[in-house]
Amino acid sequence: MDGANFHLKEEIRDYWSKRSETFDLAFGHRIAPGPEADAWQKPIRAALGSQPKRVLELACGTGEVTRLIHDLGHEVTALDFSEAMLAVARKKHAGKPRLRFLLADAEQTMEPDAAYDAIVCRHLVWTLTQPEETLKEWFRLLKPGGRLVIFDGDWAKPKPSGYIARLLISLIDRFIGADQNYDGALSSRHSRIMEALPFGSGLRSEELTPLLSAAGFAAIQLQSHGPIARAQRKNANLRNKLRTLVYRRFILTCMRPWTPTHFPQRNPVDAVRPVLEPTSQPR
Repeated sequence: MDGANFHLKEEIRDYWSKRSETFDLAFGHRIAPGPEADAWQKPIRAALGSQPKRVLELACGTGEVTRLIHDLGHEVTALDFSEAMLAVARKKHAGKPRLRFLLADAEQTMEPDAAYDAIVCRHLVWTLTQPEETLKEWFRLLKPGGRLVIFDGDWAKPKPSGYIARLLISLIDRFIGADQNYDGALSSRHSRIMEALPFGSGLRSEELTPLLSAAGFAAIQLQSHGPIARAQRKNANLRNKLRTLVYRRFILTCMRPWTPTHFPQRNPVDAVRPVLEPTSQPR
């Protein structure tokens, strides 16, 4: 790791460590029980199957997705490189079996080869300082046939219809005050970090797909984030309902092939099998 990336990663660690104090109060991070939890859990269940698996959750934060994976009966290693985030997660899940927490870097885990049946991460890929090398690292960690589940989005700029939602949010902030738990005073720092990242100009599924293919992953599927967004809106206030409409979000699943595979020479994007809903439905 070069000096520039080391400095950036320390900045990222410090930022998320500070956010750990109120992160569970932030809309979009905490996963409410009921329809929202079910919506997040559904693609994980579909990718991992019903049999218990050994699962690595990367950038577990305060352990919200950890709960969803663990509740499905899997053995979970929840990894984060912020001690403050892990402290919250450990307290939240104290005493649970089949669960260990690991202080480590998601880009260089130091875990053994082929140690896991599945890897799950939420809102991590956009923060990677070395995405190509990191995806190869995740490939190394999976057993043949192992699955990777990625929840992420383009957080750099709103989608076309999202500009209206963002404008309405700014009006609400002006009249009733900003939501300090959403990002608060750290928002300018968040922007500075994003500008220094490889995906600082935005992460799109069509950009990530060829990187996954190059790392060796196969059976790449793009899934809609729409069901999760609709579940989030059910019990949200107006400002938070609008937040679900601002950015383009996606779910990608893929697998490490059972045997070494020689892929045909074609555009990796063409190999994606989308599992999407009608475009007329809100995202």
